This record gives sequence, structure tokens and C-alpha cells, in this order.
Amino acid sequence: MRKSLFAVFTLVGAFTPYASESDTLARAHNLRPLEVLGVKQAPDGATSAEAVTRVSGAEARRLGIDAVKGLSAVAPNFYMPDYGSRMTSSIYVRGLGARMDQPVVGLTVDNIPYLNKDAYDFDVPDIEGIEVLRGAQSVLNGRNTMGGQINVRTLSPLRAKGLRTMVHYGSANTVRASASYYARLIPELGMSVAGQFAHTDGFFRNEYDGSRLDHENSGSLRWKTAWRPSSALSVSNVAAFGANRQGGYPYASVESGAIAFGDTCSYRRTTFADGLTVAWAGKRVVVTSLTSVQYLDDRMDLDQDFLPDEFFTLTQDRREWTVTEDLFTRGTRGSYSWLGGVFAFCKNTDMDAPVTFKDTGISKLIEQNRNNANPDYPIAWDTRRFTLGSNFTLGNKALALYHESTCRLGRWRFDAGARLDIERTTIDYRSHCNTGYTTYHVLPDGSREVYSHTPINIDDGSGLGRTFVEFLPKLTVAYENEVFEPYFNFSKAYKAGGYNTQMFSDVLQQRIMSEMGMSALYTLEEIVGYEPEHSFNYELGFHSKPMEGLEVDGTFFLIDCRNQQLTIFPPGTTTGRIMTNAGRTRSYGAELTARWTPTADLSARMSYGYTNATFRTYKDGRADYRGRRVPYAPSNTLFAEVNWRASSLAFAGITPAIAADVNCAGPIYWNEANTLKQNFYCLAGLSLAFEAEKWSVRLWAKNLTGTRYDTFYFMSMGNAFTQRGLPRRFGVTLRLALR
Repeated sequence: MRKSLFAVFTLVGAFTPYASESDTLARAHNLRPLEVLGVKQAPDGATSAEAVTRVSGAEARRLGIDAVKGLSAVAPNFYMPDYGSRMTSSIYVRGLGARMDQPVVGLTVDNIPYLNKDAYDFDVPDIEGIEVLRGAQSVLNGRNTMGGQINVRTLSPLRAKGLRTMVHYGSANTVRASASYYARLIPELGMSVAGQFAHTDGFFRNEYDGSRLDHENSGSLRWKTAWRPSSALSVSNVAAFGANRQGGYPYASVESGAIAFGDTCSYRRTTFADGLTVAWAGKRVVVTSLTSVQYLDDRMDLDQDFLPDEFFTLTQDRREWTVTEDLFTRGTRGSYSWLGGVFAFCKNTDMDAPVTFKDTGISKLIEQNRNNANPDYPIAWDTRRFTLGSNFTLGNKALALYHESTCRLGRWRFDAGARLDIERTTIDYRSHCNTGYTTYHVLPDGSREVYSHTPINIDDGSGLGRTFVEFLPKLTVAYENEVFEPYFNFSKAYKAGGYNTQMFSDVLQQRIMSEMGMSALYTLEEIVGYEPEHSFNYELGFHSKPMEGLEVDGTFFLIDCRNQQLTIFPPGTTTGRIMTNAGRTRSYGAELTARWTPTADLSARMSYGYTNATFRTYKDGRADYRGRRVPYAPSNTLFAEVNWRASSLAFAGITPAIAADVNCAGPIYWNEANTLKQNFYCLAGLSLAFEAEKWSVRLWAKNLTGTRYDTFYFMSMGNAFTQRGLPRRFGVTLRLALR
């Protein structure tokens, strides 16, 4: 039995179809317990015919992985850069991904789905494991899983017991502390309570006022209950609360190299989630119900020009409710097994997203442009500050039916599946502005007289709705062998369409320009919506055990992507960004992973991914980008680690251990023209631990060589900005477990 799992997730909704459910499923289908984290994976529990990376909870603690972003590059071709704030949770897999809106990878915590990627990034104590499935997972997991699926599980009170504590201190006055208690009230009933707190002063400073930008405070509470009233029935519930308050967005001007802006940038988030899992296992059939309720309340404040001058600011204030229900059955009869079910969700979002124009913005972006066009009749704005108001109510409702069958003929295995998704997305919006300006007439002697006064009172509102229907097939052929198991996968996947809420302020700005006699660049109908992204995925891979203690996996993939979604800043001095569809892209590449355990004390692992993702069709009206690399997705990722536990040097029950790792990515192109890029870079890590039965102390270092690199690049108002990667860091982590 291999305990393979990994790390990261937290409290703002840690739901748990607790461990005993997996045990029940294992009995019903001969599953190896803890081998598979996703309860819907592999209908008969055999070796999965797909690319998957698993890391145990112990490995996650050793590598210091406490959030989903820590997975970056550990899994080949999986890249999740750390930039902006916790709200920025962009994921790129095999050339697929986007900076905003819909994710390309799904996330479940103890088999409960999270549908908003803005809530993907947070810390979690007591991780038991995580797995990253690469490649399309749309048949069983639906929308927004065309790049893969992340499954996380935390400790169960039916397996763990006693008190666990952790204290961490590192560079930039970074402190993390957690405490949890696991207890069995009766043999069939267990409960646990876990709390966590984190603080950092941050690593980046605003040169404008000397303040720290990326400071952060966060905390969480999680209450988990696991009940097994009989051998056939298991019930679990998790209630989780999380809070996060941070600065962020330390974007440096490429021209000056300085991080300097005048208005506050910050992000705050409060979340609550409750998940209920009920599983009943008969002799040949298992019926499972996964129900969740999630609440997200967050606010982003942004100095959107990122300059010392007062151009404009953006506030995005959001409140979101999500309810999900997944009801499915799985069973087996002889060489045939199956899984099928129905999934539904309802999500409602209320959002206010005003853009406030300030003195410099009014002067340079409005008055100056208008007066250059008509110098004989210049204008002056009534006030030196006004607001473009935007209010939205967004709704998503969806229903899906899915089925997957597996049939074995000798050593051959054949999987076939299909999913039908029906989704309705709506938006009710109100755009409003109350301001005005005075027009002057320049007299022959150079003096000015009032010519007219023009009030601007705009209050537009309406509603839009779209329905998407998707049919998603899948076919797998695999040959099962103890030493070498090849497989082939074909599947269709999609990423949902939606609405560009951040562009409503720009549309309102264009409306004001048109009322002033200036031409507008675009209208609401042109940019408000974007279409779903579709991919046709071909994958040839293998799992191999060529010798005792060595496991090697390899994958070759080809992805034909239609209407790929890209985030762009539209032309002109705009205040927003939009999601657009980039025609057609093609991505191909290879992945290789190896894990070697020659002795009980020595282990090594390596993962390498190569991706060639290029535009096949994409014209933005100014240039043809055919043949250029898709931006923001790295061409190469590399991870390697060696860990030695020196049992021969143990003294007084204390065993030393040393681990070294390297994490690499690049090149990463920053624009569609491929004229700017981050070169291939590597970050080295090292740790020294002293481990006893009930406690451990680990000294660690990250980015040991002090490598300078960028994690983000973008253009705003014609200015280029980057975010630098984190510098060299040191720290110590103490853990205590009392049973």
C-alpha cells in the first residue's frame, strides 16, 4: 500500500468526505486505501491510465508546501506563479491557462469542488495528501478542468488522534502557527478542531511612501466530524472559516525599476464553507452524495495606474454564494465496472466595481486629449475626482449528467465516458456616472470665456443571459502489466464562457468620450462577453517499475485548443482588462517523472515537463500572431529532490535528515509577439532536520542562490510593469505531536 498524497488547502471551505469513506470504497471495490484521493477516480480503483503526481503530507512538510502555489513545478508542466495577491491564482498546465476569470484546473478539498479560482490560494494545516492529475478531466469533473484536477485531503479524526502543533519563523518576520486536536468520542465517531494563524511583514517596499506592500495576516478555523454508524454507511461534515488581510500588487516599473505608487493596494477575504458527505456501500454498488455550501466575501483595492501620480483607482467588492450537489453511484460486476452521476450547482455573485478618476487622470486622459483635438474650445472638468460606477449581479446555474465505464479483456483495459453539461449564466448590470465639464472659448487676445456647461448624468442598466450546452466524450485504452503499463487517452474538454465585468467602467468612459464629441474605441456589445474554450486532447503515456524501488512515468501529449481565452489590455488609456478568445492554439510536449527509493532512508524524485504551445490562428486587429508562443505558460519545468534520513547517526532517539531540491521554469513569454520573456531560471532549496518520536525541528533555506527572476509582466496605459520573484529566505519550523 503506497501512501501517496500531498499538500495544500485550507479552511475557507475545507470539506471532507472523510477518510473512512475511502476505506469503505476500498472494501467495495478492492481499492488500495490512500492510493487515490479523488473518490470519483478510476471506477474500479486500478492504476490510473493518466498522468498524475502525488506527494505525501510528509513530503509537503519537508518542502514547506502550505498552499496550492507550492505545487508549481513539482508536478511537470504545472505552473502557478506567485504574484499580485492571494486573489491571483492563475494556473498554467501544458500551455493552457488564463490570468483571470475561469480556471483551467479544478480543485477539490476532500472531494468537494471549488468553483472560483480567486479562492484557490490559502494555507491549511494538517495536510494528509494531494494529487495533481494533468490532462483533461472533464467527464468526471466538468467545466474548467481541461488542464487537470487537484484533489486534496486533510487528516481524519478517525485516523489521527491527539494534539498537533506547528510554529514557523522565517525571513521578513514571517510567522505561522497552527494547533489541532483529534479525538474519538466513541469508536464510530471522531471530531477534530484545527486553527491556524500567519503573518509576514512582506518582502517588497513602496518607494513612494516607504511602506511594505506585501504584508499579510491570515487565520482559519476548521471543525471536522466523521461518523461511521455501520460498515456500510459513512457520514462526515466539515465547517471551515477563513480570513485574510494583506497588501499586495508590488509591481515595478520596467522603465525606472522602482515600485512606487501613490494609492493603497490591498486585498481582504473572508470565507465560510460547510460540506456534507454521505456514502453507502453495498456489496457491488457504492452511492455517494457530496453537498456543499460556500460563501466568499472579498475586496480588492488597486492603484490601477501603479504610478506616483493620481490617475485612477479600482475597487472590486464582491459577495458570492455557491451551492453544489454531486450524487453518483459506482459499481462492478466481473470484468466490467462503472461510475455515473448527476452534478448541479448554483452560484450567485453581487459585485460593486467602481473606478475613481483623480486629478492627474482627469487632466491627462480626458482634458488634455479633448483640448488637443479642439484647442479653440478647451474644457475643464467640474471636479478633480469623479467615479465611474459599476454594479453587477451574476448568476450561474448548471446541471450535468456523466458516466464512465471500464471493461477488461485479459490485460487490456478499455474506458469510455461522456458528460452532458448545461449551464446558464446571466448578468444584471448598472453603469452610472454623475459629473460634468465646462467648455471655454479662447478669444483672439488669448483670454477665455465660458461657452457652455455640459452635465454628464448616465445611468444605464440591463440584463444579459447566455446558455451553453457541452457534450464531452472520453476514450482510454490501456495495457496492464506489472513492469510496464502503456495507455492512450482521447477526450474533449472545455472552459466556461462568461462576462468581462472589469470592462464596464471602460465602456462608460467611452460613452463619456462620445458625448464629448470624441470617437469611442469600442462598445459594450463588442467586449462584454467571451465564448467557452474547447480542447481536443490526445495523450500517450506509460507507468513503469523497471526495478525494485524505482517508478518511472512518461507522457506525450497533443492539445488542439479552439477559442483559447486570453487576458489582454485593450488599446488606448483604458482602466480595465478583458478576456478574449484567441482563435486556435496547438500545444504538444512531453513529461517524465521518476521516484527512486534505494533504501528506507534515502529517496530521490524528479519531474520534467516540456510544452510547445503556439497560436495557429490569432489576429487582434493589429498583428497576426500565428506561430508565436502562447504567453505566460512556461516552455520547461523541472523539479528534483534528494532526501536522506541518517538513521545510522541517530542519538538519544533523535535522527538527523537532510534534503536538497531545485525548482526551475522557463522561458516564459510575456506578450503575444514573443518580444519579451523571462529566461529559464532555477531556485535551490536546502533543509536540515532533527526528528524524534513526538517532535521535529527543521532549518531551511529557499532560493538559496538569490536568483533574480520575474513572475509577472503586463502593460497598463502604455507603461510596462513586472513583479519580481521572492528573494533568498531562511527559517525554522518546529512540530509537536502528542497522542
